[in-house]
Amino acid sequence: MVWPSSDSAPRTLDRREGPYGEVVLRERGGPDGRSVHEIIANGCFLMDTSDGRSERLLIDAARRVLADLPDPPRAPSVLIGGLGAGFSLAHAAADRSWGRIAVAERERAIIDWHVSGPLAAISAGALADPRTVILHTDLVTYVHNSSDTYDALCLDIDNGPDWTVTEDNGSLYSPAGLAACASRLNPRGVLAVWSARPSGDFEESLRNAGFSGVRTEEVHVARGVPDVVHLAVRPA
Repeated sequence: MVWPSSDSAPRTLDRREGPYGEVVLRERGGPDGRSVHEIIANGCFLMDTSDGRSERLLIDAARRVLADLPDPPRAPSVLIGGLGAGFSLAHAAADRSWGRIAVAERERAIIDWHVSGPLAAISAGALADPRTVILHTDLVTYVHNSSDTYDALCLDIDNGPDWTVTEDNGSLYSPAGLAACASRLNPRGVLAVWSARPSGDFEESLRNAGFSGVRTEEVHVARGVPDVVHLAVRPA
């Protein structure tokens, strides 16, 4: 992913070493004079608070697929991985048609930045929503070991299947990882995976894992290759 342009030099607000490496929260000035916050993990830019279109589309795309199904679920449940800048969570909570909203986030620091830090400006309302639960857990471990199931899994823990933040995350996009994701989905549940670039190989992996309705939606950005959301449905 291309690093965002800065209107002022960023300053570090918090830096922590955790079990998965270093996570950093930075602040810079935006073009409208408001602060923009950036999340960096192990030196890799993950996201910032300048836009959020991609994160919102991740939720909307999964919701549209569910709505188009015959006999769609009422008040569908969703698992969001991970918390990030909070746009996906906030967007899901703003839609009253969602039922249970779970967020898997492995970094304690990111949770803290939302609970009592500057990212609360985005997520405070969603965190107070009784439908919301924050799971302080590694998503990869959770999909393999949990017995919970959802109508949608909306995953945004890497820059894409071909560009992971940590090496262990790569297993999520393997046949075993996709099988674990399918096991966390209810029949006809939707898997939505954000990526900074399209991946034909990942589409093929989804089909090989038994998913149906595999397709990719583009999110146009100001410069460079469009972001995308890969979508797939677990058969009934």
